[in-house]
Amino acid sequence: MDNLTHSLVGLALGELTHRLLPVEPDAQKASTRRRLLLTSAALASNFPDLDLVLTPLAPAPLGYLLHHRGHTHTLLYALPQALLLLAALWLFWPAARTLLRTSRSARLGLAAAVLAGLLLHFGMDALNVYGIHPFAPFDPRWYYGDMVFIVEPVFWLALGTPLAAHVASRAWRRPLLGLLLLVPALFTLAGFLQWGSFLGLAAVWALALLLTRRLGERSALLAGVAVTAGFVLLQGAMAERARGELRAALHASDPQALVLDLPLSAFPANPLCWGAIAVTREGPDGYRVRRGVLSLAPAVTPAASCPAAIGGLAVAPGPAPLAWAWDERGSIAALRARRLDCRFDAWLRFARAPSLAGGGATDLRFGPAGLPNFSTLPIVRNTVQPCPVNVPRWGYPRADLLGLP
Repeated sequence: MDNLTHSLVGLALGELTHRLLPVEPDAQKASTRRRLLLTSAALASNFPDLDLVLTPLAPAPLGYLLHHRGHTHTLLYALPQALLLLAALWLFWPAARTLLRTSRSARLGLAAAVLAGLLLHFGMDALNVYGIHPFAPFDPRWYYGDMVFIVEPVFWLALGTPLAAHVASRAWRRPLLGLLLLVPALFTLAGFLQWGSFLGLAAVWALALLLTRRLGERSALLAGVAVTAGFVLLQGAMAERARGELRAALHASDPQALVLDLPLSAFPANPLCWGAIAVTREGPDGYRVRRGVLSLAPAVTPAASCPAAIGGLAVAPGPAPLAWAWDERGSIAALRARRLDCRFDAWLRFARAPSLAGGGATDLRFGPAGLPNFSTLPIVRNTVQPCPVNVPRWGYPRADLLGLP
C-alpha cells in the first residue's frame, strides 16, 4: 500500500490503543502517552519501507524489484525492527522514557502498537498484486492478495476523516477534511475513479464525519475499521468471482490450455472492475500472457467503461464483460534459455507476468507491454553484461514455466 494509507492506519491504531487502555490519572502523562502511541504506531506502520535504502545494492531496476518488500517485509525480521524502533524511542524521547518507567499501561500500549503496526504493514502490502514473501527464508515464495489496489482511497476516507475531525486547530481541521474529499474528486476528474466510486467515497466521508460529531472519535474510528475490513472482505469475494469468470472464459476459448496464474489488479474503490492477466500454457512448448479488463457487472459498467487511466488499461469500446488489450505468445524453451543471462535470471525472481516485447522485459502487472515502467529490464543483445550482486534468493513466480520446483 501507499505510505499515506500506512500512516493513517498507524495513526488510527495509535489513537484506538490509547483510548482502549485505562485512563492515565495525570493529564500530562495522558498527553505524553497519546503522542507516544500515535507516533510509534505511525512509524511502525511505515518502518518496513525503509528497505528502499537497500535498492542501490543491485543495479536498476533489480535493486528496487528485489530489495523493496524484501527482508524487512518478512516475519523473521519483524522482531528486530520492533526492537530497533523501541530503542530509538527510548533513547531520543526523554518524556516518553520517563512515562514508560512508571506506567505499565504505556509499556503495554507501546509494545502492542509497534507490533501491530508492523504486522498491519505486512498484511496490507499482501492485499495487492505486488505481493510479499513473509515466510522467507524458510519459504521464499511470493504471496499475492490480488484484491485491493495499492492506492486505496476507501482507507483514507474511513480512517482519515475521524482523525482529521479531531484535530484541535480549526485552521487545520477544516482544510484537512476538505482535502480528504477533494483528492478523490480530482482522481475522478483525471479518470482514475468512476463517479459511482466517488459518490460511495463521499458517503463514507459524510458518515465518518457524522459519527465523529455524534459519538466521538473512538466510535468513528471503530466504525472506520469496520468499513475497511468489510471492504477488504468484499474485494476478496469479488476477486474470487473474477477468477472464476476468467477461468470460464479461458476454458471456453481454448479447453486445452492450462491456466497457470490469474494475477488480478483491483481498481480503486471499485469492486466491479478488475485489471486481469492470464498466464497459460498452450501445447508442448508454448505459453501465452494476456492483459485486459474484466467487469463483473457489464450491464452497469462494461469492461470498456472501467477507468482507462489505471495502468493504461484502455480496451476497445463495446459491451463485453472481458476485453483483452494485449496478447503475447512465447516459447518455453526460449524463455528458459534466456536464464543464461544472469540479469534476466535475477529479474525472473520478481516477474509474475513476463512480457518480452519492445526490446525489454516488462512485468505486465504494472503497465502495458512495450512501454517502460519501474519493472522494465532493458535487454542488450550481443554484449556481455556484468552479473548483478546481492540478489536475494526469492522464489521464481513463474517457476512453472521455468521447470523449477
